[in-house]
Amino acid sequence: MKESGSEQQATDQNNSALLVIDVQQGLFRKSLYKPEQLLHNINTLIDRARRGGVPVFFIQHSGAKTLVKDSQEWHLHPQLHLLATDPIVHKQHGNAFEDTVLNQTLKSGNVTGLVVTGLVTHGCVRATCIGALELGYEVTLAQDAHSNFSKQPARVIDEWNQKLSAMNVELKSTSEIEFS
Repeated sequence: MKESGSEQQATDQNNSALLVIDVQQGLFRKSLYKPEQLLHNINTLIDRARRGGVPVFFIQHSGAKTLVKDSQEWHLHPQLHLLATDPIVHKQHGNAFEDTVLNQTLKSGNVTGLVVTGLVTHGCVRATCIGALELGYEVTLAQDAHSNFSKQPARVIDEWNQKLSAMNVELKSTSEIEFS
């Protein structure tokens, strides 16, 4: 029996997850583009995902010179709507799937679609979107819920929104993304 549009929509949403990439204190100490709006949009998506029963995964980067594990800069931003029970995936590469348990965890939960947010646009957000596509996920990028600290940050955001869209990443604004 073919599912109706509303039944299909509910099924798709039940198989999605929200990825919050590298929203860490050290990145906010740089000249981050529109940091307050970024946090507001990400927290809006976190709250919507929870109301819709969609899992939220926080991705946390560590490196040898920046975002050093257990340093103040490494910690997730204190204004994130993070619960003690939320899964945190630790990574050392741009792509959140590389050398982590993320793919295995998502597959075990039958997740097929991802909504991606976070930092930075042309680094870990880009790499994770591409990595997710390569693994067969349907990827939606919250086009107003990722940022960077480049010399021309708005241009970088627009450029990567366009490039990722051309690779079959769906672009949606925070206001368009619903998980219910």
